[in-house]
Amino acid sequence: MAVPAEALAAAMTVVDKTPKGLYVDGEWRAGRDGAVLAVEDPATGSTIAEVADASVADGLDALAAATRAQSGWAATPPRERGEVLRRAFDLVIERRDDLARMMTLEMGKAFAESQAEVTYAAEFLRWFAEEAVRIDGGYLTAPAGNSRVVVLRQPVGPCLLVTPWNFPMAMGTRKIGPALAAGCTVVVKPAKQTPLSMLALVEILERAGLPRGVVNVLTTSQSGRVTSALLADDRLRKLSFTGSTPVGRTLLAQSAQRVLRTSMELGGNAPFIVFDDADLELAVEGAVQAKMRNVGEACTAANRFYVQRSVAQRFVGALAERLQGLRVGHGLDPSAEVGPLIDQAAVASVAQLVTDATQAGASVVTGGGPIAGEGHFFAPTVLSGVPDGARCVREEIFGPVAPVVVFDDEDEAVGRANASEYGLAAYVFTENLGRGLRVTERLESGMVGLNQGIISNPAAPFGGVKQSGLGREGGKAGIDEYLNIKYAAVRASW
Repeated sequence: MAVPAEALAAAMTVVDKTPKGLYVDGEWRAGRDGAVLAVEDPATGSTIAEVADASVADGLDALAAATRAQSGWAATPPRERGEVLRRAFDLVIERRDDLARMMTLEMGKAFAESQAEVTYAAEFLRWFAEEAVRIDGGYLTAPAGNSRVVVLRQPVGPCLLVTPWNFPMAMGTRKIGPALAAGCTVVVKPAKQTPLSMLALVEILERAGLPRGVVNVLTTSQSGRVTSALLADDRLRKLSFTGSTPVGRTLLAQSAQRVLRTSMELGGNAPFIVFDDADLELAVEGAVQAKMRNVGEACTAANRFYVQRSVAQRFVGALAERLQGLRVGHGLDPSAEVGPLIDQAAVASVAQLVTDATQAGASVVTGGGPIAGEGHFFAPTVLSGVPDGARCVREEIFGPVAPVVVFDDEDEAVGRANASEYGLAAYVFTENLGRGLRVTERLESGMVGLNQGIISNPAAPFGGVKQSGLGREGGKAGIDEYLNIKYAAVRASW
């Protein structure tokens, strides 16, 4: 789809200025074997850059650098660690529009959404800059009175941070921020589809005064081999991963061999429940936000829409009207509201889910398939009459498809919502406060949006239950994932 030449030129200028090498021990360098990795614009299918493609040897170099830097960074006063993050926050905000242009070009989301992500990403740097000086411990008298209990919290040590392609900067700062604040050094492996945002972020951290070796970045097409080698190395102390549940299971199994500390933010299958007493206008707006943010390519995206029977027809009609009115196009087009999916495999996967639903009896209200032409576009879609057995109700869609299922009462809605191996996010719309709180407590999910379609917040603990993950990112709990607790028994001689 067409994009204004001026906007494309501005974005390519940012791409051209962004480092393309590996960042190891404070230096930008090529991979040991000289290989490169192509980065594609998903709206056109064209290559916009080539970056260094790391090998296993490069990965071990990065871990060695992080290990060398660990003791010095851990000993750096918390205030100084926080000031580095605060300076980085200022630099990210200063460069917001340029970073957003490049993000749109490599990932596809609309420019306004990329701007919002850059701002969101920066907020993790500011939040954890402030948390660095709030790492505390404890002191108490043992019950028997003959000793004192001293509790310390200390950095875990070198960490491997694996980030996804759908939020290429925010998922980086959500991990890097608390790790650095806690005093940990890191090796970051961004997704091969969207490495440029991470490379630009690390350049900003470098400018903010980060010592060499504290952050190291590996862009690679050999994710499995490089990651496995690092997980098997006894210098690594922690893995933080955001991605699919199947990959997460594999990484957990590998981490178990060395009993590594792990944080896992995995897949989702978020229910979106609309009761008959809901403000339907608010519910439809929340549905658009929860479904169409990032073209539906988000683990928190509303995946299954459960609507009470008496309002189902009105809700479906209003939602279809809103989605049908969204303008699809290249993310750099100022009028575009919905960009492309990440690649053609994603388009094929979403199309298969829609076909499965219609074959099972669902009806297409709007959209229903890929959009012809260059790029990886899929029409915003609403399905009605979707049976419980349809794959789009059981599997994560990761695309702009809203399947609607009718329910009759509260128990049925909660039962269906909880009938999933996933438990990341859920959404509830009702004007009855008691019902809202009651259903929130009954839902098996780590996060709930009550009468709102956006739940992500740097000050809140982000994470799921069941097969949606382990641990929390963001909020006061976020830094705990990077700290060990040590207890010292001190003999009382007085």
